[in-house]
Amino acid sequence: MKKLLSLLGICLVMGFSMQTYAQEAPAKTKKSKAPEITFTALEYDYGTIFVGEDGTCEFKFKNTGKEPLVLSNVYSSCGCTVPTWPKEAIMPGKTATIGVKYDTKRIGVINKKITVISNAEVNSKVELHIKGNVKPKEEAEYPEKTKSPMQNK
Repeated sequence: MKKLLSLLGICLVMGFSMQTYAQEAPAKTKKSKAPEITFTALEYDYGTIFVGEDGTCEFKFKNTGKEPLVLSNVYSSCGCTVPTWPKEAIMPGKTATIGVKYDTKRIGVINKKITVISNAEVNSKVELHIKGNVKPKEEAEYPEKTKSPMQNK
């Protein structure tokens, strides 16, 4: 019986101490002064394009924070997708773009990710996506085959 009461007492003490540590931190009353990156869109859809067509697109973003925004790295999930980005700081309230060039010599479905690393406090790592489908030129140059009236006889 003593062991049971001792064990119960220990459990109560641990329960109270854990409850004290589990309390939430008070909500911030001031807005952060850190830079913040806000994109107009996180995905670009090329739709259906043909081999050799223009595979470039842009992702526009704005520094919605209070301090200069610096993009430290922008990289893609594949060597067929090459991003370009501003190397200088983007001042608060200013906009800039990240350019992406996809190699349209590759036939098939496009589904690539571009990762943006910045000094933003909330979303320092943002993933952008491009999608679409590259088809051979032959499909663009020739109309769809139809049956000849002679084949119906």
